[in-house]
Amino acid sequence: MVWTRFAAAALAGAGVASAAYSIATTDGIKKTAADVAWDLLQYYHGNESGQTPGILPGPPPNGDYYWWEAGAMWGTFIDYWKLTGDSTYNDLVTQAMLFQVGPDRDYRPPNYTASLGNDDQAFWGMSAMTAAENNFPNPPADQPQWLALAQAVFNTQASPEEHDDTCNGGLRWQIYLSNNGYDYKNSIANGCFFNLGARLARYTGNKTYAEWAEKTWDWVRGVGYMDDQYNIYDGGHVQHNCTDINRAQFSYNNAVYLLGAAFMYNYTNGSDKWREAIEGLADATIKTFFPDGVAYEIACEQGMTCTADMLSFKGYLHRWLATATQVAPILSEKILPVLKTSTEAAVSTCTGEANGRTCGFQWSKRQYDGSHGAGQQMNVLAAVSSLLIDQSPPPYTNMSGGTSKGDPLAGTNSRSTLNEPRQITGGDRAGAGILTILLIAAGVGTFGWMSTGV
Repeated sequence: MVWTRFAAAALAGAGVASAAYSIATTDGIKKTAADVAWDLLQYYHGNESGQTPGILPGPPPNGDYYWWEAGAMWGTFIDYWKLTGDSTYNDLVTQAMLFQVGPDRDYRPPNYTASLGNDDQAFWGMSAMTAAENNFPNPPADQPQWLALAQAVFNTQASPEEHDDTCNGGLRWQIYLSNNGYDYKNSIANGCFFNLGARLARYTGNKTYAEWAEKTWDWVRGVGYMDDQYNIYDGGHVQHNCTDINRAQFSYNNAVYLLGAAFMYNYTNGSDKWREAIEGLADATIKTFFPDGVAYEIACEQGMTCTADMLSFKGYLHRWLATATQVAPILSEKILPVLKTSTEAAVSTCTGEANGRTCGFQWSKRQYDGSHGAGQQMNVLAAVSSLLIDQSPPPYTNMSGGTSKGDPLAGTNSRSTLNEPRQITGGDRAGAGILTILLIAAGVGTFGWMSTGV
């Protein structure tokens, strides 16, 4: 099998990639991943007395990290457990994931409403979905369950009030009207919703999730955020009918859509639409974000203008491309060799700081570049762990051994939102017009900050 060849090549060809780490054997990969995981957790203080469980230091100016990145980190640790079998951090992950669910158990905690985007919420939801798909140990019976949490996030975003007729559809970036970015509809918010819908469709067999996923995909293509060559651009503003497209490209956009499309390919038993999508996206992603076979963040890496958010994107790129090959094996020969060479470059940067093994960001330099943080460390953990993916089963479903319990009404307050969006009323249109006037009057400057797309 391709997976076996990939593993053999990774083990035989990687060699001693840095003074600190070797990924030449299975044991070496696991030891490297364990050390990188430990070093990543040195940025986390939520398990210390007086600190808040589940979050990284922040948000700015109180620390480098926004709320969403911790949610992404726990997903990385869930994959780490699946791929290495190391359960050292499982209780910590469970505590963190459950502490942040919020009073409605939908990952919309009140403390973070001032900067809460649909993408922020969805990263926690996707980590919960990863827990369900990986058969991560279930929470106690009196706590929300992984599948139900993923459904809650999806349902809140599928609710009628989240879908208006500006730009002919699509989710807004921010959830709340008062937040900068509420007038922006971007690829990552819609990509996360698409991704979650595709995965819920495969896990549960409920076609309504798939219908939402396909509707979202078609909207993104139709509005021009994804072009015919499968380049994905950041987003646009509702007051311009989303035609003022910011053409910045970020690797996590390609990754989140490729993974979702791979799940749709699997769910539809390899339909032509989704085969074309995954092959086109894979080609575009490799061409754009893996020059010379090494992950590269084109929007910011050359001048090292990356924000803390952007410094974590390579990890999602590696994790999600690896998982995509499990649900769409036709991608394996195309993707896996690239992940191998990229991981070799990644670990070669892990020679920094006082411990002599801190990882950097600019992997193509193949040496430590002085850039360190939770995102940089998480990237390498994801890349190294993914070398072991041939030793783990593909994501489970509720028909193939998945044990997580769901709740189709989670996040709805007993109101089903698993249906087509309601018709937009005159009141909705009036409200949208008032919103635009208010934002213009307030002088909200969106053209500077919106390029991050996070």
